[in-house]
Amino acid sequence: MTINGNFPGETLHVHRGDTLIVHVVNRSPHNITIHWHGVNQPRYPWADGPEYITQCPIQPGGKFSQKVIFTTEEGTLWWHAHSEWTRATVYGAIVVYPKKGHAYPFPKPHADLPIIFGEWWKQDIFELFDDFRRSGGDPLVSHAITINGQPGDRYNCSRQALGQHVTWVDMFKLAVDQGKTYLLRLINAAMQDILFFSIAGHQLTVVGTDGTYTKPFKSDYITISPGQTIDVLLRADHPIAASYYMAAKFYSSARAAVNLNTTTALLHYTTNNTTTTTPTAVSLPATADTNASVAFTARFRSLADKKHPVDVPQKADTNLYFTLSMNAVPCPAGATCAGPNGARLAASVNNVSLVLPTSMDVLGAYYRGIGGVYGDDFPSNPPVSFDFTNLTIPAVDRTPATGNQVRVLEYNSSVELVFQGTNLLGGVDHPMHLHGTNFYVVGWGFGNFDRAKDANKTYNLVDPPFQNTIAVPRNGWVAVRFKATNPGVWFMHCHLERHASWGMGMTFIVKNGKGPNDKMLPPPSDMPPC
Repeated sequence: MTINGNFPGETLHVHRGDTLIVHVVNRSPHNITIHWHGVNQPRYPWADGPEYITQCPIQPGGKFSQKVIFTTEEGTLWWHAHSEWTRATVYGAIVVYPKKGHAYPFPKPHADLPIIFGEWWKQDIFELFDDFRRSGGDPLVSHAITINGQPGDRYNCSRQALGQHVTWVDMFKLAVDQGKTYLLRLINAAMQDILFFSIAGHQLTVVGTDGTYTKPFKSDYITISPGQTIDVLLRADHPIAASYYMAAKFYSSARAAVNLNTTTALLHYTTNNTTTTTPTAVSLPATADTNASVAFTARFRSLADKKHPVDVPQKADTNLYFTLSMNAVPCPAGATCAGPNGARLAASVNNVSLVLPTSMDVLGAYYRGIGGVYGDDFPSNPPVSFDFTNLTIPAVDRTPATGNQVRVLEYNSSVELVFQGTNLLGGVDHPMHLHGTNFYVVGWGFGNFDRAKDANKTYNLVDPPFQNTIAVPRNGWVAVRFKATNPGVWFMHCHLERHASWGMGMTFIVKNGKGPNDKMLPPPSDMPPC
């Protein structure tokens, strides 16, 4: 499935504060929804996109004109499908420039371009999803990682031999002029794992993430989670006689089955048109190098200057503690399941594995006061407390409850949410994404969260990064804070697609405020029917 026949799809170019109307026409034989990842959509969740959360899907032959409202976002965001696994091929970049007449908080680059990482399977993605859902086990590992739709020269499908030489005809190439600076807009659209990325011989200067600016810092490599965007400056200051590999590979702290391939692209200088010489090689961290992953992520800080102030809540009036777990549920009678000990794999937040409705979306039910679609008693804390990161956890703790529960937040409440990874079924990293608002990442660590020790001694309440996606490290925790000032229905989920499909997600409902501009707007007239 593609958008307008393109893979990746079109890049949308806007300025801060713009509003777009995007006409989505479904000419495929499958249902589809589109999500504007990182766009907060103030008071207007109707066009946010997650299937059966804020809308029913656009059915074959249907259409939906989606209003995309930009406010304070500035930098790089992206759009993608948000129904089953269609986002494997339906995605593209969103470039949000400063308001007209305003400048970047760094010298204007010579040029900017998106670098989008994806995954590719040698199988129809709908068949892949059906096989995965039917088996109850892990999905088939992807066959390739892609950079801007191309897998690179380490895959036979991209290589073409000319005598004893090989030309990289199906490889993304970045041509640069020596002495100039380029803004690379990195987007991890991969389905299943965090990525390491680097450019041979060139340091990168990080200047933004998730549509916000950061204090600049230099790094030899990038760690980027599925769903996350990172803006980096590349200075073309190396010898022009050589070409240089750009490369990415997966980071996985615990997953047994992972794509171990490396995808490549090529950086070359415009005065060097030779493509038959061997490019300079890239050095990337090891696949399971947790220290490299968290060390990079821990360096982010908000810009926090007069033009880009921070507004992190200094105190929280709503405290939430959410465990993130891999689980197992019994295999249905008469079936064969590929999960541990013949069970089916599942995933949960606070031991509740999400089951989406199929006849009405949560937002529509909330707005119209229709009962029976969702419950409103999602637990604020784990229902059962145990040593979450212990190497040995009793099997009785592996089976979650199932349902579609929401957590209601009062308008303008200051929320602290602590994500706690657990070691159930071994534990893995979880890139958590919240729709409808960014959050300040005020703290993180390994082991079980201890409020007395961790909150009082390690929190950054001065210049924490302002993100919409954050990777919770394996058997670790992350604390975030945000103000609930966007009334509506907002999804939160792990951005590893297998985890989301197994049930690692939940929904917040932010109540209307008292003022006329503090209430959710009414729905458009062309909402897709259920």
